[in-house]
Amino acid sequence: MNWVALDRGLRLADKRALPADRAKWMRERDRIYEEVMTRGWNEKRRAFTQYYGSEDLDASLLIMPLVFFMAPNDPRMLSTISAILEDPRHGGLVSDSLVYRYPPQPRIDGLQGEEGTFNMCSFWLVEALTRAGLAFPEKLDQARLLFERVLGYANHLGLYSEQTGPQGEALGNVPQAFTHLALISAAFNLDRMLGS
Repeated sequence: MNWVALDRGLRLADKRALPADRAKWMRERDRIYEEVMTRGWNEKRRAFTQYYGSEDLDASLLIMPLVFFMAPNDPRMLSTISAILEDPRHGGLVSDSLVYRYPPQPRIDGLQGEEGTFNMCSFWLVEALTRAGLAFPEKLDQARLLFERVLGYANHLGLYSEQTGPQGEALGNVPQAFTHLALISAAFNLDRMLGS
């Protein structure tokens, strides 16, 4: 997200003719990019991981193509998406079309209780697949199927909680604004891609 802040700062400064130390911001942005691309990639996992040296996945990796950090059809991004799509028992993060934020076991966050899948992350996966669908139509089909399945987890008002529990129950904050923003973005991009 530091990369995003610098990149968007540069874009805003250019678009609005705002003062900026362009050279420094660009140098730092590019340094962060190079570091993440070299140290964040785990060759053994064939995926980007939760932190440098880790073998665990993290659903926040799905926003890399959403914020234009990297191309959605970059082979490393596609490989990361494939790893995330695996069942948690096999090192992935997806269970019944829903995405865990990070591996549910063992508990790495230090908090008591059980985490559910994060609805926002499920919509991030839909959007990442949608964007990859520009080059790989089968990814677009996969995105549409996942989107339709995730829609079934809304409550009777069409609202989403922060998380979904193992029996499909709403967990965490209800309604969750971030989840709905991710839903809107995924729906908009999926509709646009299906329309083209």
